Amino acid sequence: MGIEMRVPADAEQIIEKLNEHGFEAYVVGGCVRDSLLGKEPEDWDITTSAKPEEVKAIFSRTIDTGIQHGTVTVMLNRQGYEVTTYRVDGEYEDGRHPKSVDFTTSLLEDLKRRDFTINAMAYNGREGLVDAFGGMEDLENRVIRCVGCAKDRFTEDALRILRAVRFAAQLDFVIEDETYKAIAEIAPNLVHVSKERIQVELTKLLVSP
Repeated sequence: MGIEMRVPADAEQIIEKLNEHGFEAYVVGGCVRDSLLGKEPEDWDITTSAKPEEVKAIFSRTIDTGIQHGTVTVMLNRQGYEVTTYRVDGEYEDGRHPKSVDFTTSLLEDLKRRDFTINAMAYNGREGLVDAFGGMEDLENRVIRCVGCAKDRFTEDALRILRAVRFAAQLDFVIEDETYKAIAEIAPNLVHVSKERIQVELTKLLVSP
């Protein structure tokens, strides 16, 4: 797509370095959404086909942030950038966390497991915007819609229910019908989510416009 985004030089440098070593890499998720909405992203997360140990071999300063989930923080100019390997989540047993995480070489597989279409877009300067699930259209129409089957997404992780409501409140978006119905149906599963995580979402919800 012919959309250009301003990615910070450091994040750009990380992507280019991964490309030079033969790996794919993109900024992904909330930073893409916020940029397209004309907001300044708080964090720039990067997704890549490189495995965590490959990322660590390329960059001199890294922190094992969530290495079992494929996340390594790359330190550049005193700034940390989370670099996460493309992954496919295994079964969710507790309605909150996947039992296992498998790495994949497919960006599409990685985007497919994300919560909402507006958070399932990736971007790099070479290829532009990767939007396989209509996230751009939902941004333009101001809609919160799950990626794929809404019931599945909320059953996997009940915190997404609060995230849907919070995004709707923060962005002044409408929750799409199927997503709304699934929220009502799966809402009791919120008992499985820790009070700390609920508090974070609730606070963001309460202070939103």
